[in-house]
Amino acid sequence: MIDLHRRRLLAASGNIILLAGLGRAHDVWAQPRLEGYPYTLGVAAGDPQPDGFVIWTRLCPKPLEEAGGMPPRAAIVRWEVAEDERFSNLARAGEAIARPELAHAVHVEVDGLKPGRRYWYRFTMAGADASPTGTARTAPPADADSARLRLGVAGCQNYESGYFDAFGHLSREDDLDAVFHYGDYIYEATARRPVGTADEHGRIRARAHLGQELYSLDQYRRQYALYKSDSDLQAAHAAAAFIVSFDDHEVDNNWAADKDQDGTPAEIFALRRTAALQAWYEHMPVRRAQFPRNGQLQLYRRLDYGRLMRLHLLDTRSYRDDQLCSPRDKGPCRTQDRQDGTLLGTQQEAWLARGMEGGRRWNLIAQQVMMMPMARTGPDGRRTSSTDTWNGYPAARRRLIEAIEARGLTNVVIASGDAHHHYAGVVPARDEEPDGRAAATEFLATSISSEGDGTADMTLSAQLLRDNPNLKLHNQQRGYQLFDVTPAEWRTTLKVMDKVTTPGGQISTLKSFVVEPHQALMHEV
Repeated sequence: MIDLHRRRLLAASGNIILLAGLGRAHDVWAQPRLEGYPYTLGVAAGDPQPDGFVIWTRLCPKPLEEAGGMPPRAAIVRWEVAEDERFSNLARAGEAIARPELAHAVHVEVDGLKPGRRYWYRFTMAGADASPTGTARTAPPADADSARLRLGVAGCQNYESGYFDAFGHLSREDDLDAVFHYGDYIYEATARRPVGTADEHGRIRARAHLGQELYSLDQYRRQYALYKSDSDLQAAHAAAAFIVSFDDHEVDNNWAADKDQDGTPAEIFALRRTAALQAWYEHMPVRRAQFPRNGQLQLYRRLDYGRLMRLHLLDTRSYRDDQLCSPRDKGPCRTQDRQDGTLLGTQQEAWLARGMEGGRRWNLIAQQVMMMPMARTGPDGRRTSSTDTWNGYPAARRRLIEAIEARGLTNVVIASGDAHHHYAGVVPARDEEPDGRAAATEFLATSISSEGDGTADMTLSAQLLRDNPNLKLHNQQRGYQLFDVTPAEWRTTLKVMDKVTTPGGQISTLKSFVVEPHQALMHEV
């Protein structure tokens, strides 16, 4: 049991939320004796609001062992949020329960903080050293005319494809307000070749997953533990709040609602998806609103940064129709798009349209897969495009463009990922007129490590630019992007790594583009 005298002292201070997270537990481990340091996966914060944010950790003294080396008992974890790095001026503090049913993960929704300022946080428990210290910034007041905002954009971090040095560089970027992680936080499949060897495309297997492809909850949990043991990823989480999404590899490549790519019966695939989404929730700094229920969770949500920007975070996996068939498809797919064909689902589409009426200077649609139409010309002269992106859902894209134009918006920026390359371009108002009037601008961030080192060679880029006049840049290196947002302009900086298949890769700036809110166009600076 928790010491009652200590509880009274904490409550009297006015700085406590007791036992944050999903009620009490009957069997609480009062005097835990752990077999090692419990915070091996670091700490994280997420989803900033004007009065607070989520803070996260997981008790995991032996990350790659069963249950992370924890016994099947609930444990008490104390958390602190301070106005200074030394924790001499506590702003909030309390205790939370780490439950075995949730892999001993802790999610605390901290409130009562001041808007628009930086805080520091940490976790402690009896018999163990304190956790690493993380920092996060609250959002400005809802009606504030904020002068600036800085976001990082990153994702696609295949552990086997390379090292996460890009996250280390991202953690050292100045004055980050938050990081949008577009998904593919883990990868579910394992390469079938030795470490240090290349596949038929020349991509090196730099590191090794443990075991084979993921199907069970325990397997997904161990994969998250493997990834989150990486010191560079931990540094990025500790440096700023993350606004996290998921894409396909958190479950299975190219999954769509209740379908996987192999034609598995829906009721069987649901078991795998349920396990995967529970593990995702357990390891992400998200709110109780994202808690899994009946095998699903609501990913899409909205965050405001004063009157400067509204961030609409979408779910492009859970409600979509199956992908359109392509010439290479052997599995299940749909043969043609319908007028009601959907990527977001009816409810999410309506939610997004309503939210764009908020009167913000900028609207950021933060999502997973390329929205702008793009095609490649093959050796045979045929033009093809990915059916897993918005290109495979043209009716859905058309409805979104109509919603943007019906509101007279010229300030919509799309943040995307998944493609493992940097792209910058515009979403044309009409697919058949790629060089015509634009409805929105789009910046697609490359991967942290997926597909290995990549190349600065511009041969493929030149062909893509010729084939797609709405495309302004293409680059095949690894890295991330930075969004610097003011009322007058949106500046996107593309960062690239010189290598990722061996440690110690260096970061450099590739290009920067500027968008102004009165017109959906971009220009290089």
